[in-house]
Amino acid sequence: MPELSTLWFWLVALLLTLWAVLDGFDFGVGVLHRFVAHTDAERRQVMATIGPVWDGNEVWLIAAGGSLFLAFPRLLASGMSGFYLPVIFTVWCLILRGTSIELRNHLDGALWRSFFDTTFALGSLGVPVLMGAALGNIIRGVPLRADGYFELPLFSTEGSLGVLDGYTLFIAVLVTLTLTAHGSNWLAWKTDGEVHARVLRIRFPLWIATAIAWLFSIIATARVWPEALTQFSARPMAWLGLAAALAGLAVIFVKRREEKLPFFGGAAFIAGVFIVTVGTLFPTVLRAVDSTHSLTTTSAMSNANSLSAGVFWWIPGIGAAAAYYWWVFRHFRGKVSA
Repeated sequence: MPELSTLWFWLVALLLTLWAVLDGFDFGVGVLHRFVAHTDAERRQVMATIGPVWDGNEVWLIAAGGSLFLAFPRLLASGMSGFYLPVIFTVWCLILRGTSIELRNHLDGALWRSFFDTTFALGSLGVPVLMGAALGNIIRGVPLRADGYFELPLFSTEGSLGVLDGYTLFIAVLVTLTLTAHGSNWLAWKTDGEVHARVLRIRFPLWIATAIAWLFSIIATARVWPEALTQFSARPMAWLGLAAALAGLAVIFVKRREEKLPFFGGAAFIAGVFIVTVGTLFPTVLRAVDSTHSLTTTSAMSNANSLSAGVFWWIPGIGAAAAYYWWVFRHFRGKVSA
């Protein structure tokens, strides 16, 4: 049933978009917190801005992984075969972030707190770098074989692809810049005092760098995937994503002196760029260097009964998660003081 596979493609894309937007500012806050917070009280203030939401934000990643397992099991199996090492690194970075937030204040010692501040920053930096590199590999294409599996070393060598090469590293930098700028929008909205003042000084330059990197990424993508522009022109969802990304940037630049609106502009930009990417790839879910081996929504899909039952349970699950988020953001609204 092609219509079910298409529906699940966009349901998974929605969950990944929500994760990128909602957990994305968490990562940005982690990357920035050692730069914008100079005292222990200020670092507690920065961490308190994400304290009520960081673990809930990661629910979207779990939901996306579960949805992939249900809807496109061949994609998950093939992806894990080649991206096993980056996935393990990502899991370790997520563990570092969680333990750092939870354990930082358990002991009243400067060395203890400094250690977990550092692991929090490194974990927050590692996730966007690794996920950006993975996204770059999906766009560039992987050496997928006819049996549906592939192996990639961490680094490229002459004549052999790797997880990290010039293009994928550039996409990793773009993703990291974007989420760091997104985190600066969150901190500008949720903090006051010296932290707020420091964030305002770096927020606009971060978004300028992000916009420039995005433009160069379009040129780089056209070089590694020449058919991208042709496919983009025939995809209505990709055009919708482009409109959202440009509108988000316009809000950020026009309303840069405000606190709340740039955050929603950044969310629109991240969602728009992701929709442009997956919309251009559709119906491909894992692009192979040899296009005859690429996985599509129909070749990677689960059986129709599983997809139909999954839709039935997906709706109340997302409704419950949305209700929880509404309560959390309403209950913890306002600024966090040092």
